[in-house]
Amino acid sequence: MCSLLPFFSLLLICATGSWAMDVTMPFMEYLDQEQLVCLKWGFDNPVGDITFQLAVNTTGWVGFGLSPNGDMKGSDIVIGGVGSSGSYFSDQYATGNSMPLEDAQQSYTLLSVRENEGQTVMTFKRPIKTCDDKDFQITAQPIKLIFAYGETDEISYHESRRGTKEVNLLNYMPKSIPTNSSYLSAMVDNIIVPSNTTYYHCKVMKLPKLNTKHHIYQIEPVIDHLDLVHHMLLYHCPPKVTEPYDKPCYMGDIGDSCFGVVASWGVGGGVYKLPENVGIPIGGENSDALYRLEIHYNNPERKEGIKDSSGLRLHYTAKLRQHDVGIMTTGVLPGRVKYDIPAKANQFLTYAMCNTSYFSKFFNPVPDLQVFAVLLHTHLAGRKVRVGHFRNERQIDFLGIDENYNFDLQQTVSLGSIKTIKQGDEIVVECTYNTTNRASVTKMGLATTDEMCLAFLFYYPAINITSCVSIPDARGVPMDAEKIPVDKITEYEMMLKKAPQYQAILNSNHNTFLFQNGTVRDLMKTPAACQIRNTSNRFSTSWIVNLAGIILVLLWIILM
Repeated sequence: MCSLLPFFSLLLICATGSWAMDVTMPFMEYLDQEQLVCLKWGFDNPVGDITFQLAVNTTGWVGFGLSPNGDMKGSDIVIGGVGSSGSYFSDQYATGNSMPLEDAQQSYTLLSVRENEGQTVMTFKRPIKTCDDKDFQITAQPIKLIFAYGETDEISYHESRRGTKEVNLLNYMPKSIPTNSSYLSAMVDNIIVPSNTTYYHCKVMKLPKLNTKHHIYQIEPVIDHLDLVHHMLLYHCPPKVTEPYDKPCYMGDIGDSCFGVVASWGVGGGVYKLPENVGIPIGGENSDALYRLEIHYNNPERKEGIKDSSGLRLHYTAKLRQHDVGIMTTGVLPGRVKYDIPAKANQFLTYAMCNTSYFSKFFNPVPDLQVFAVLLHTHLAGRKVRVGHFRNERQIDFLGIDENYNFDLQQTVSLGSIKTIKQGDEIVVECTYNTTNRASVTKMGLATTDEMCLAFLFYYPAINITSCVSIPDARGVPMDAEKIPVDKITEYEMMLKKAPQYQAILNSNHNTFLFQNGTVRDLMKTPAACQIRNTSNRFSTSWIVNLAGIILVLLWIILM
C-alpha cells in the first residue's frame, strides 16, 4: 500500500481539493500516459502573463519546457525543486541533448514550490510575449510541452523519466467525461506481426449493436507494443462490405473500400476528448454496418514472432450532443501515386488542394463546416505541414500549422477557435520534406520510408464526404525526379505545384468523383512567433480570473 500512496496523492491533487479549485488556473492536462505528471495553467489575457502549476510524483528536481519539436534542442526550460537548503528555480534553455544553460534574461518567476506526500508541486509564471530569443514564444497554435524529473535534487540525466505532449495553451477547450457512459473496443487479437519493416493489418468487424444513435466523445488508444504501432485508423465501411475478415491490408479485398474515418491515432498521441458540444455518431440506423481497423506496424529492426493486441476504445454516451462530427481526409492522394521527392533535397515542398465547390455534386445545399481540430501526418522525411484556407481566391486563415513536425509526436490537436469552411472555399495542404540523407527518390506510398502529406480535419455538422484529395498531373513536367540535379530541385518543385491538379472526392459509399480542374494557390507566410496576433475567437477574451468568470463560461458551454 505504501508504494501506491504517491500515485493516489497525485490523482487527488489534480482532481480535488484547493488545487483543483484555483480559478486562476482552470485548465489541466496529464502530460504522461501513467498520469503521474499533471499540469494546470491559466492566463488573464492573450498578451499578459500565463501561470503554470506542475505536480510530479517525485521529491527530486522537476523540469518543464516548451519545445519546437518535442526534443530538448531549442527548448525553453525551467528546473526547480526543494533541496536540503530550501527551494531552487531557474529559467534555462537547451542547445542540444545535454545539460541546459541558464538564460541571462530570467523570464519565468517562481511563485511557490513545495513537497507533500511524495509529490513536488511547483507554481510559476511568465509573460506570454517575451521576445527573448532564448524563450519559446507562446502563440495560439498547439505547443509541444516536455517534462523530466529526477529522484533526487542532484540535477542529472533523467533517463526514462521524461515525456512530451502537444497542447494548445491559449486556445484550450475544457472537457468533461459524461456520466453513465461505456466504450466499444475495436481491437486486433494476438496477431503475429511479420518481420517486414512496414506492415499494415486490417480487421473488418462488427461493433456491438447500439439500437439507437449514440455519440463517441473520447478516443483512447490501447497499445500493446509502443515500439511497433505507428498509427491506427478506424473506418466506416460502405454497405457493399458484408463479411468480416482479419488479415493484411490492401490485398485487393472489398474491405479496402472502407475509407470513412471514424477515429484516428498517431504515434506519440494520447487520449483525445472531443469538445463538449460535439460527438462522433454511432449506432442507430448504422448498427449493422461493418468497420475496418487499420494498424500500421513500423518494424525497422525487423523483429520476429511478436504477438500484438492493439486497437482503440471508443467511449460513447446515449446523451446526444448538439452536433455530429465528421472527419475529412485532405492532402495528397494516398497510395503509390506519381509525386516523387528528389534525393539530397534540403527542402522540397509538395502541395494538394480541395475545392469545396464540388461538394454540391453530391448534395445541395452544402452547410458551413465548422473545423475545430486537426491531425497532421507525414512520414520520416516530413519537417513542416501547413493547411491554408482560401475564400474568393484569397487566403483568409490557416486550418493547421506545424513548423517543427515530429514523426514521433502525432497528436490530434484542438484549434481552439472555430474555423468556418463555406461552400466554394479551397483548402491547400503543403508539406515540407528533407531528403539530404537519402540516395534515391522518395515516393508517395504506404511504407514508413515512403511519404505522405495528409491533414485530417475534424468538423461539424457531418456530411457524406470522407476524402477531398488531389495529385498534380505530372505528364507535362519535363523533369524526372530520379535524375534531377540538386540545383534544379526547386525548379522541379514549382513545376509540380503549377501543374493542373486531379482532385478526388469520395463519400461514405465509396463513390468517387474525379475533377481535373484546379491550381494550387500560394500560401502566406506563417505569422511570426513574436507578433502580437489578433486572437478574436471565443476563447481569447479575458480568461477567468474570478469565480463569476468560471460560471459564465460554464453557462456558455451548457447553452451551446
